[in-house]
Amino acid sequence: MPPARNLITRKRLTTLLDGMQQKRIVVVGDAMLDVYLGGDVERISPEAPVPVVKVRDRRYAMGGAANVAQNVAATGARVSLVGAAGSDSAGVRLRAMLEAIGADSKTVIPTKRPTTCKTRVVARAQQMLRFDEEDDDDLPAKEVQRILDTLLPLLAKADALVLEDYNKGVLVPAVITAAIEAAGRKGIPSVVDPKFRNFFAYRGATIFKPNRRELESALGATVNLDDVGALPATFERLGVAHLLLTLGERGMALVASAGDARIIPTTAREVYDVVGAGDTVTAYLATSLAAGATPYEAAVIANYAAGVEVGKLGAATVTPDEILEAWGHHNGSK
Repeated sequence: MPPARNLITRKRLTTLLDGMQQKRIVVVGDAMLDVYLGGDVERISPEAPVPVVKVRDRRYAMGGAANVAQNVAATGARVSLVGAAGSDSAGVRLRAMLEAIGADSKTVIPTKRPTTCKTRVVARAQQMLRFDEEDDDDLPAKEVQRILDTLLPLLAKADALVLEDYNKGVLVPAVITAAIEAAGRKGIPSVVDPKFRNFFAYRGATIFKPNRRELESALGATVNLDDVGALPATFERLGVAHLLLTLGERGMALVASAGDARIIPTTAREVYDVVGAGDTVTAYLATSLAAGATPYEAAVIANYAAGVEVGKLGAATVTPDEILEAWGHHNGSK
């Protein structure tokens, strides 16, 4: 499949970026806290053949669905995050960080289990180790009901829905079905970033955004993007309107259920860290659709956002001004 010609003009891009302001986006899914321990390696431990990292700084960032919410807020849209977090120190910090971006932390329901926390050890700009603290079982029935009681009133006032699944137990089938059906009744777009556990539970979604490896693993077959005639069977199984496949250095492929497929080449000028890029794409897909973009226009804008994000360290946000600047560099104008 040949790359699609970039049809978005600066005027149209500006209109859509301006249109994102104050739109209401609801994100539901697995919120987590990312911790970065930075330091130096000067010796090997005498206790075991492992490097000793002398920690010099500690940085906290929102991860998972919380990072999607943070990226939505960076567009100028209003965001509500529906998820679950513990009452531990990670949960307290995560809620405080949500409040700092203007999101209501009360929509993150309290749970007895630990807040999902991923800690990365970084030395000399290299990630050396990651350890995860979490309970990834499905939420119990009472907490699922609290998620639904929080989510459905928010969707009644929303302009777009994001379902951000990291297989940590929030997006159980009951939540997925109720959310997508509510979005359908309201006539608002829904964007899904799936994981394997409930991969085929998202029927009715507007844009379904797995990476190619996730899709092929779920289908049990190789996906040939040059043979669009083979794709209808995939859409029959998924029941979604559009597939957006991330293809690494090739960029993205947007495939419609009718069979139309386009490659959107990457716009990244420098790849420094891919952590969080998928969350940035998801956020810009939803806010673009809320602002009136077509799925193709939304994918083009999200692709610019990803190109900016991978040039930053860790899970980072991308602003509309940065996207306009990236458009200028890519198109040879300011």
